Amino acid sequence: MRSTSDYASIVQDLINSYRILYSDKVLTVQSRDATEDELKLFHSSSYINFLKKVNHLDSYEDYDEEQHEFGLGYDCPILKNNYDFIKTIAGGSITAAKVLCRTDYKIVINWFGGWHHAQRDSAAGFCYVNDVVLAIQKLTEKFSKILYLDLDIHHGDGVQNAFELSKKILTLSYHKQAPGFYPGTGLLDDVGTSKGQYFSINIPFCDGVSDQTYLHVFQNTFPKIVEAFQPETFVVQCGADSLNGDEVGQSNLTLETIGECVKNVLKYDKPTIFCGGGGYNFANTARLWTYLSSVILGEEVDNDIPDSSEFFINYGPTYELRIDPGKQKDFNSGDYINKLLKTVVSYCEVIKAQS
Repeated sequence: MRSTSDYASIVQDLINSYRILYSDKVLTVQSRDATEDELKLFHSSSYINFLKKVNHLDSYEDYDEEQHEFGLGYDCPILKNNYDFIKTIAGGSITAAKVLCRTDYKIVINWFGGWHHAQRDSAAGFCYVNDVVLAIQKLTEKFSKILYLDLDIHHGDGVQNAFELSKKILTLSYHKQAPGFYPGTGLLDDVGTSKGQYFSINIPFCDGVSDQTYLHVFQNTFPKIVEAFQPETFVVQCGADSLNGDEVGQSNLTLETIGECVKNVLKYDKPTIFCGGGGYNFANTARLWTYLSSVILGEEVDNDIPDSSEFFINYGPTYELRIDPGKQKDFNSGDYINKLLKTVVSYCEVIKAQS
């Protein structure tokens, strides 16, 4: 299994190989690690203090009970320099939010953010820190209404849980819902609580969602939700595990489908952070975030992977950017899709009345 640094290197290498960031439209900003105080704006002191305590240790056997208390183990084993790692991950998205708050730039990209499962006092689902929540909290210093859009194959449970009491941050997640599929939350009737009721919207697909079904639902729900809520800014999580070929997501989707969703966001011309997320086929993850970078910047990219890429061999056997659609049966029936659309329209009516 490759490390997170290898994962990041493969993504950045492909983007660099296409020379997308050499455009005069792009300003590269060096991120700053999050401070302890910034991390504790969302995460509990006990969780952060534990990660600090074990940061430089080589063995964690003396901390078995505490590890499990903080969700560390199985899919989130303690990593060497774990605390330093989360400061860097969180710092990237906090820096992105600061750019939107303090400058006139409209779009910020941080493909190495999007760790949407982490909870206030625990790691979860390969996520040790919820950089998305921390970025949204920073954005509230300037923007009063924020729409969080989650395109990962998994429900964005950590972000929803953080804001489900708020009517100022609307969380919207398109994801797969199937027996035993992580995290098992995000049902259609999961709409938040108290004052935040109906400001958490979940659009769960059954197994095998096709490009056509996904886009039909997105294009008939997203604009209605935006119209009802009238956000001032967007945060978009672009997890790559919804693509065909991902061993965890096991979905049918292609680059173009996620690209169309991003184009829909861009039409509103609002300050927006685009971040990454899941992606367990590293080559396809690099393909997606490279393709989305070109979409966001309005740059054409060749379908042939540049042979200057250090990881060129990873893109065989086609050595192409495009990904074929999957061939799984789409279990999203017409009746089910109509139920989704009708339900979301009813939610929009409530949101519009309360916004």
